[in-house]
Amino acid sequence: MRLMSRRLVLAFAACLPLLATPSLAQSKDLVIFAAASLKNGLDEAAARWSRETGKPAPRISYAGSSSLARQIEQGAPADLFISADLDWMDHLDGKGLIRKETRLNLLGNTIVLIAPQGSQVKLSLDQGVDLAGLLGAGRLAMANIDAVPAGKYGKAALEALGAWDKVKDRLAQAENVRAALLLVARGEAPLGIVYATDAAAEPGVTVLARFPAETHPPIIYPAAAIKGSGHADALPFLRFLSSPQAKSAFTAQGFTMLAVPANAS
Repeated sequence: MRLMSRRLVLAFAACLPLLATPSLAQSKDLVIFAAASLKNGLDEAAARWSRETGKPAPRISYAGSSSLARQIEQGAPADLFISADLDWMDHLDGKGLIRKETRLNLLGNTIVLIAPQGSQVKLSLDQGVDLAGLLGAGRLAMANIDAVPAGKYGKAALEALGAWDKVKDRLAQAENVRAALLLVARGEAPLGIVYATDAAAEPGVTVLARFPAETHPPIIYPAAAIKGSGHADALPFLRFLSSPQAKSAFTAQGFTMLAVPANAS
């Protein structure tokens, strides 16, 4: 009995190097890490790519750009990364984790102030706007202002309008912009700041106003292949995202198409 147990242990130990081999552990699917705000448009673009090529649709993981970048930095098996801002792509670039020659600025967006559907609030996002007064006893829903792009854009816009100091202690911060959107859609927050594309995808909210473009940095979604990815479909899919077929999937959600090399911007 002891001899058999020893053989089992030795056999299991012999298998460990195979189990730990990345090429065997990773999925055969094309894996994309993408900002949460891309879900509707990217899902549709991926479905179109699958129909045109006859290949399985990519496996897409959606979350805040900061969370996804950190996962990639820790070795998560992604083939492509699409961020909601330049900073997190720059972060991975600085770590040598993306293929520089594949990087492009894919999409543009805007941010808006939202309220639950049926809200009767009326306002203009002018200098000195009093959002604190409109919150009542509630909070302003935003993605995390220190890490998530939508939160950082929103904070910059509020600072530019002179409204930040009155609301900074009355935030309901969420892990990503879609989570902030749901807080408002469910009536758990009377106001929120999200991308225009998120608001368009959620019937439970209404757009009160669009933040002026000059109040925040340009909203740019860069995309790139991850260094070390050898998936044969990574670059073809990345090129497809710049095609007319994919463009209509994104513009239908309210994105603007950029699709230019990052070093040309």
